Amino acid sequence: MSEARAAGRRGALVAHLLEHSVRRGSFVLKSGRRSEWFVDAKQTICRPGGMLLVAEAVLDLVPDEVTAMGGLTMGADPVAFVAAGVAAARGRPLKCFSVRKEAKGHGGGGRIAGALDPGDKVVLTEDAVTRGTSLLEAARAVREAGAHPVMMLAVVDRGGTCAALAEEEGIAFRALVTAPDLGFSYED
Repeated sequence: MSEARAAGRRGALVAHLLEHSVRRGSFVLKSGRRSEWFVDAKQTICRPGGMLLVAEAVLDLVPDEVTAMGGLTMGADPVAFVAAGVAAARGRPLKCFSVRKEAKGHGGGGRIAGALDPGDKVVLTEDAVTRGTSLLEAARAVREAGAHPVMMLAVVDRGGTCAALAEEEGIAFRALVTAPDLGFSYED
């Protein structure tokens, strides 16, 4: 794809996030810290136009050797599922899965729901990250299942620290959009 086309799609994704997902006000983040802005990226990921923008941007970054994508439910689910669906429509088979917050005590049990097999090379997804703790938790669960995380990918990086955490784990990190892209400073 040409750089101009990629830049245009990225600009469209930023515009969609600003219109549908970014809120200003007083918010308490998952960490308990306060913020003057919040991004509910699912408002973009779960809308038809946003779905395609996110899926295309994700698939542009997914390495060829990757066989599955997913992460900690709920933030990872729409990103992984829509990207895997678009990939399948293009003839690229990518499995998807969710990592439960806690192991299920009935049925097959475990923390993984969906299609993840030992040996899979995995992209871990998330809608928005500030520190990256959900991605790290998902990486640990995926490793416990015998699969290999090769990349952590967030639609929006609010904090700017996730890349360093991922590097400590030996995993690449990419964000489709950063806080500065949306007109905000990074928050930690």
